[in-house]
Amino acid sequence: MKIYIGIDLGTSGCRAVAIDETATIRASASRSLPKPETPLQNQHQQDPEIWWQVLCEVLTEIARVCSEESPVAIAVDGTSSTLLLADHQGNPLTPALMYNDNRSHDALPLLEGIAPDGSPVLSPSSSLAKLLHLRRKIATDRYRALHQADWIVGRLCGDYRHSDENNVLKMGYDPISRAWPTWLAELQLPDGALPEVVPSASPVGRLCRQAAEATSLPPGIAIVAGTTDGNAAFLATGARDIGEAVTSLGSTLVVKILSEEPVFAAEYGVYSHRLGARWLVSGASNSGGAVLASFFSCDEMARMTRDLQPQRATGLDYYPLLAAGERFPVNDPDYPPRLQPRPANDRLFFQGMLEGIANIEAEGYRLLQRLGAARLKHVYSVGGGAKNEPWRQIRQQRLQVPVIPAAHHEAAYGTALLAMHGVTE
Repeated sequence: MKIYIGIDLGTSGCRAVAIDETATIRASASRSLPKPETPLQNQHQQDPEIWWQVLCEVLTEIARVCSEESPVAIAVDGTSSTLLLADHQGNPLTPALMYNDNRSHDALPLLEGIAPDGSPVLSPSSSLAKLLHLRRKIATDRYRALHQADWIVGRLCGDYRHSDENNVLKMGYDPISRAWPTWLAELQLPDGALPEVVPSASPVGRLCRQAAEATSLPPGIAIVAGTTDGNAAFLATGARDIGEAVTSLGSTLVVKILSEEPVFAAEYGVYSHRLGARWLVSGASNSGGAVLASFFSCDEMARMTRDLQPQRATGLDYYPLLAAGERFPVNDPDYPPRLQPRPANDRLFFQGMLEGIANIEAEGYRLLQRLGAARLKHVYSVGGGAKNEPWRQIRQQRLQVPVIPAAHHEAAYGTALLAMHGVTE
């Protein structure tokens, strides 16, 4: 039986999933990653060799479980904007600066002078800002800037030249023209520093002998360009038609919808990733599960969930935030939390917050549509809050479209689908 392997390198661990030709999971394996080092506040870095060691353990387990199967392709997703510099043979020249590392403020004056207003590179956590910061730390101009997924793909096939269209968005790549913009020439980057960009699911090489020996997998397996972890989680849900959306109910609220046209609105933090011939339009609110957790424990929320009354609205007009400041769907750095009045009944207070987050979700999708995204057809739910059935009913009332728990939500599963599509389409 043919199998296709997806690898997800997340913030806290590495997971691999093997699926067959019917997209049924045949095996899975995971290992924890140590916490990144934090030399100073807002600095988060990791030795990329740690990723490789853990990945080899995970793939060795997959190889053992699937010893009678025939692996055909492998794809990898990684955290967006996690970046390192390596030599042309893939040897790391710097630590990897993680997705949430904000040390690269020194690069912003230069970028602000050349990048278009609203460009995703205009942040100290962008991969282009990290590239400019890290190049000052090395003594050679022969280097490649590699995202987390890029470096792992290179390690698997022995070719470090490539990246996918999603990971390079915050490096300045223009997904509309599908080219590096001309303003990047002003940075005077050396030849080979920027990757050759290919669409997600494009074959870029084959499992090399050294990687095959390290993972117990047979050499020659196709290595397919992956995506970011967030996009992989979207793909895992099965959403594939225009107007299908995914809401992530985690610590924050993230909404994503498939659209025929891209939408970029920097003032709201709205951006678009290319997924084949379609676009994944995204926005993220500061509201979400972290606000709920600041008031109630998991056990308390589980107990109150049983008593929620989704057909009987509380009438509380809440906007749950941990602190002042919102970007989507309201753009106001001073926007205040609204959690008053607080009723004496904790169940009412809890339901009022759930209703408030549901209102934010609905307004988020309305804003995306006003900005040019597709009309909402239905919503898949992922994240911890997706398990809350009364909340699903509350959200469905406000969205006025079906709200469906996703059958799959793990990023590794979505990346395994990419691996399969990369060699079968």
